[in-house]
Amino acid sequence: MTPGDLALLILRLVIGLTFAAHGAQKAFGWWSGPKYAGWRAGVERMGLRPAGFWALVSTAAELGGGVLLAVGLLTPLATAALIAQSVVIVGLVHLPKGFWNSNGGVEFPLSLAAGVAALAGTGSGSASLDAALGLSYSAEVRGLLIAIGVLGALVGLAISRIRPVDRPAARPR
Repeated sequence: MTPGDLALLILRLVIGLTFAAHGAQKAFGWWSGPKYAGWRAGVERMGLRPAGFWALVSTAAELGGGVLLAVGLLTPLATAALIAQSVVIVGLVHLPKGFWNSNGGVEFPLSLAAGVAALAGTGSGSASLDAALGLSYSAEVRGLLIAIGVLGALVGLAISRIRPVDRPAARPR
């Protein structure tokens, strides 16, 4: 294993397990998390509709994507899911609060997203299940999945925020 592969392993473990832990908070209530019902209510308060669907998608992205990233399996898929989750959470929750994490700003989630983006570009390295299973992905495939993740997040955000137009009640004639 080269020093570069060791660096990728460390980055994958730290970022992947951090995302997985956040997903476990949402799914199971571990580490003082809200459990799924609490997370679903939180998603509803954020204005995402249908809340149950988006709560499930975000939990799966964090928990599943985090575990896949940590072990280096299907890394382009994991990074696409985590980048999509990051785009949504940064844009919807953290960006309005500024930069600093102490105010709930983008500092922490943006740092995680930057690490995921770096791994999306480099791949998982030789100390990964992708390498052990002989799975390799071209730069084009990795780039396409990242683009799909970002675009999917933006489209999902736009669609979930659509509200019916209030129309005045018809006046009797």
